[in-house]
Amino acid sequence: MSSTASGADARQQCDIRQIVFWREPISFSISSRAKAHGRRRPARIGRVNTYDISADPSRLQLDAIHAYLTRSYWSPGVPKEVVARAAANSLCFGIYHGESQVGFARVITDRATFAYLADVYVLEAHRGQGLSKRLVEHIQAHPDLRGLRRFLLATADAHGLYAQFGFQVVAAPERMMEIRNPDPYGAAPA
Repeated sequence: MSSTASGADARQQCDIRQIVFWREPISFSISSRAKAHGRRRPARIGRVNTYDISADPSRLQLDAIHAYLTRSYWSPGVPKEVVARAAANSLCFGIYHGESQVGFARVITDRATFAYLADVYVLEAHRGQGLSKRLVEHIQAHPDLRGLRRFLLATADAHGLYAQFGFQVVAAPERMMEIRNPDPYGAAPA
């Protein structure tokens, strides 16, 4: 018979010294039945977070924002001057990893009754870590965006994300109208 534990016994005896979570090492041990077997209980682990979400406009990195938006499906070829003007006239949120901006969203709003969420992104290398959820939570918690009558957005592929935060298909789309310019920057191929 082997002296190594297997199955549930192995999970109870597992001692992990270093786990990489969000690129930061954490030391702890796993012991699911520590109390029942008289072993010490593992220390509680706080979530390590090396990302910061901020609405401070002085932290926005226009070059990074423009680099993503100009290749996005919703604003291909958008000029940097347009991105700068849009950011200056919106309530903006950035996601930062150290000093680098890795995500963005802006809200066009009167800060009283209406808001429109736009230009939301998280860089591909930073996806899969719940950052888009944290970003939407941060936006909805902003004091200037509380008690709005209507909060809109448009998305081609993130309906599931936004539905988690109460967004739903427009109740009366027949009441909505738009003026649409599909190629305002002349980015479409000739």
